[in-house]
Amino acid sequence: MGSELAAAGGSQIAVTLTPGQAGVFRFTLNGEVAFDKGEVGRYPTLPDAKEVKAKVINMIEAVTA
Repeated sequence: MGSELAAAGGSQIAVTLTPGQAGVFRFTLNGEVAFDKGEVGRYPTLPDAKEVKAKVINMIEAVTA
Protein backbone atom coordinates (compact mmCIF):
# COMPACT_ATOMS: atom_id res chain seq x y z
CA MET A 1 0.00 0.00 0.00
CA GLY A 2 2.86 2.36 0.74
CA SER A 3 4.24 1.95 -2.75
CA GLU A 4 0.81 2.61 -4.30
CA LEU A 5 0.49 5.86 -2.36
CA ALA A 6 4.03 6.86 -3.28
CA ALA A 7 3.22 6.18 -6.94
CA ALA A 8 0.07 8.32 -6.68
CA GLY A 9 1.93 11.24 -5.17
CA GLY A 10 5.26 10.91 -6.94
CA SER A 11 7.84 13.36 -5.68
CA GLN A 12 5.11 15.51 -4.10
CA ILE A 13 4.70 13.29 -1.01
CA ALA A 14 6.70 11.38 1.55
CA VAL A 15 5.43 8.00 2.75
CA THR A 16 6.45 6.84 6.21
CA LEU A 17 5.72 3.32 7.43
CA THR A 18 5.67 3.00 11.20
CA PRO A 19 5.49 -0.43 12.84
CA GLY A 20 2.68 -0.94 15.29
CA GLN A 21 1.41 -3.62 17.63
CA ALA A 22 -1.50 -6.06 17.58
CA GLY A 23 -2.18 -5.82 13.84
CA VAL A 24 -2.51 -2.03 13.72
CA PHE A 25 -3.06 -0.83 10.15
CA ARG A 26 -3.80 2.90 9.90
CA PHE A 27 -3.30 5.51 7.16
CA THR A 28 -3.10 9.17 7.98
CA LEU A 29 -2.91 11.99 5.46
CA ASN A 30 -1.71 15.30 6.89
CA GLY A 31 -2.81 14.18 10.33
CA GLU A 32 -6.28 13.03 9.18
CA VAL A 33 -7.07 9.33 9.54
CA ALA A 34 -7.94 8.02 6.06
CA PHE A 35 -8.26 4.35 7.05
CA ASP A 36 -8.06 2.58 10.40
CA LYS A 37 -8.32 -1.20 10.62
CA GLY A 38 -9.23 -0.88 14.29
CA GLU A 39 -12.30 1.20 13.44
CA VAL A 40 -13.60 -0.92 10.56
CA GLY A 41 -12.40 -4.30 11.85
CA ARG A 42 -10.61 -5.42 8.67
CA TYR A 43 -7.71 -4.71 6.38
CA PRO A 44 -8.39 -2.33 3.48
CA THR A 45 -10.09 -3.73 0.39
CA LEU A 46 -9.36 -2.62 -3.15
CA PRO A 47 -12.12 0.06 -3.01
CA ASP A 48 -10.62 1.35 0.27
CA ALA A 49 -7.19 1.57 -1.32
CA LYS A 50 -8.58 3.40 -4.34
CA GLU A 51 -10.35 5.88 -2.07
CA VAL A 52 -7.18 6.62 -0.10
CA LYS A 53 -5.19 6.94 -3.33
CA ALA A 54 -7.78 9.39 -4.69
CA LYS A 55 -7.50 11.44 -1.49
CA VAL A 56 -3.73 11.67 -1.98
CA ILE A 57 -4.15 12.81 -5.57
CA ASN A 58 -6.82 15.37 -4.59
CA MET A 59 -4.65 16.77 -1.80
CA ILE A 60 -1.74 17.22 -4.18
CA GLU A 61 -3.93 18.86 -6.82
CA ALA A 62 -5.36 21.27 -4.22
CA VAL A 63 -1.88 22.39 -3.19
CA THR A 64 -0.37 22.62 -6.66
CA ALA A 65 -3.36 24.28 -8.40
